[in-house]
Amino acid sequence: MAYDNDNAQAFRSDYRAAIHPRYNPWLHAVFVLAYGLSCIGWLWSTLEAVAPWQWLLVPATLVFFSWGEYQVHKCLGHSKTRFGKLFYKRHTGDHHSFFVETLMPYETARDWRVILFPAWLIVLFSLPTFAAWWLLSQLDGNAAALFAGSMLLGYMTYEVVHACEHLPAEHPVSRLPWIRQMRRLHALHHRRELMHSRNFGIVHPLMDWLHGTLHWEPEPTHRQNRQRHRIRIALPAERILDYAAAPIHWPEWHPSSLRIYGRDGVLLAGECFEEDIHAGGRAGHLCWDVLDYQPAQRWQASAQGEHGLHLLLTYECVAVEGGCEFVRTLEYGFDNWLMRLVNRLFMHRRVERESQASMRALQKVLARG
Repeated sequence: MAYDNDNAQAFRSDYRAAIHPRYNPWLHAVFVLAYGLSCIGWLWSTLEAVAPWQWLLVPATLVFFSWGEYQVHKCLGHSKTRFGKLFYKRHTGDHHSFFVETLMPYETARDWRVILFPAWLIVLFSLPTFAAWWLLSQLDGNAAALFAGSMLLGYMTYEVVHACEHLPAEHPVSRLPWIRQMRRLHALHHRRELMHSRNFGIVHPLMDWLHGTLHWEPEPTHRQNRQRHRIRIALPAERILDYAAAPIHWPEWHPSSLRIYGRDGVLLAGECFEEDIHAGGRAGHLCWDVLDYQPAQRWQASAQGEHGLHLLLTYECVAVEGGCEFVRTLEYGFDNWLMRLVNRLFMHRRVERESQASMRALQKVLARG
């Protein structure tokens, strides 16, 4: 997983550097939405005295669109063909290199460039759609408008849901039931060994279920809650990570850390230590395993505690002008259903505040040298 993350981060840097300076992600998204809604609005403004049975064309067309999306995604997005060479490069080559199962959220609005279809594609898609509308309108104007409008609605739903599947986990939309399930299916699709054979549906899993390509795994416990915080520090990345990745220093800057049982200095992958904590209003004891250490770049450790508590803590350093951006990502969850409820009602917000306070304290401690 660390290897995939490193490759994805390297690809992200190269991809972002190649984006045209004048690219405007907001203009991109607004154009797609405005064009699509305008077309649907015009088509459906032609409706007159729609019969009840005609409204069934809307869900039927959306299912038809999902079938087409499934086939295009599977047969062109993940199979090299002469006809779909450009789409394959953009999808498997770019999108699946930019996002991997353990690194799914976009980080800046400019990353929408690799999530959304090119803005011109909705115009190209609308041309045969309007041609179909014209042909069908010779037989039934309402049926023609409902079919064409629903095809465009399917396109826009795909764009919106796909964007939601790459939202940060802490975003409120990410926690909505339908979106949460589709985010998980899409993350599994971005696993290297599954991406060419499983979970091609973006909006819903119906076609994967019908074609036998649906794959589901419960989300790891530690990902039930995810918090990410960033600070900029006018110090070299190596110095920042060497301090933060030495757990013996945690009580100096993290309000939840009471005592560390382990050696001094940065702990390397494979090493273990223990910690007494008071987090979210509860005292506890954690047993930590260091998973990864890359000097001046990344440190990661996992922990287990009482009541089925699992944690995954990641520190990352990104060089910026005048210093470094330090990124702290905490993912945690409980096996115990009662503790999940307590966390949702009370603990989550306190842990969030404590994490924010720790970042401010780290900044001050390092500033003092």
